Amino acid sequence: MSGVQRLTVAADEAELRLDRWFKRHFPALTHGRLEKLLRTGQVRVDGGRVQASLRLAAGQEIRVPPLADAPPPSQPHQRPVSDGDLRDLQAAVLYRDDDVLAIDKPVGLAVQGGTGVDRHLDAMLDGLRFGSPERPRLVHRLDRDTSGVLILARHARAAAELTAAFRRKECRKIYWAVVVGMPPERRGRIVAAIEKRPGPAGDRMRISDDGQAAVTEYRVIDTAGRRAAWLELRPVTGRTHQLRVHCVALGTPVLGDGKYGGRLAFLDGPELDRRLHLHAHSIEVPRPAGAKLRISAPLPAHLAAAFRFFGFSGIDVD
Repeated sequence: MSGVQRLTVAADEAELRLDRWFKRHFPALTHGRLEKLLRTGQVRVDGGRVQASLRLAAGQEIRVPPLADAPPPSQPHQRPVSDGDLRDLQAAVLYRDDDVLAIDKPVGLAVQGGTGVDRHLDAMLDGLRFGSPERPRLVHRLDRDTSGVLILARHARAAAELTAAFRRKECRKIYWAVVVGMPPERRGRIVAAIEKRPGPAGDRMRISDDGQAAVTEYRVIDTAGRRAAWLELRPVTGRTHQLRVHCVALGTPVLGDGKYGGRLAFLDGPELDRRLHLHAHSIEVPRPAGAKLRISAPLPAHLAAAFRFFGFSGIDVD
């Protein structure tokens, strides 16, 4: 029998019912036993008594008492966090106040662990406490291959507020992408449902009438003839790989996105990297008293090189 555990709700578990969360993490725990633990206050969320039907928010803390009949959730192996990783992470901080902080997530760093992933941001968050008694909490995600602004909550209350703001679509996210080809219109709205399909090379998202509703607004900022374009992408919904799948549906795959664009996602050029050219440029989140916090991240080196190569104007990439 293990002692009391305090587990944090992951970003991809937001909106999951509490009883479903326990089913996922402690499958041996019966629903009747869980109800008894809730009635007696042994299971709590952010220190408060709750019901099994509670919809969870990313970053919330769940108190799990000793469970004789349920083994603790298995933890994937993760390598120790190096001093170099922590220095790089702290240097990537774009903004910090008492409630939130924002980092410039680099290309190649996964936000959370998973199969075969032993280096990820979630394992490094203690290095971003900056004197706070609480560990920062994830409230949204970026793909491992996407760079740019990532918001973190510095305590449980901020996590609940930010998660609610994301759910109400009060957070405005703007992505920049270099895509291969030219969209048929300079400005538009992509409405195409997306579903996950398993495959031999891993899960893949695809357009499907049976999928979850997905909407992306876009506009062309600049072009290199009809060879490539610089797009501003505004996701109205937040499905996995939504922007990448929608760009393919538009006929203009994101440069470097071999997973969804295949060979069509690559162009020849001495300055063109084969990595994904998708960047979370900015995010705007509501703050108390009606204020807005807007944070932007600079282009990573491979995207800046592509901008120079195509001669995109309107931004300093030197």
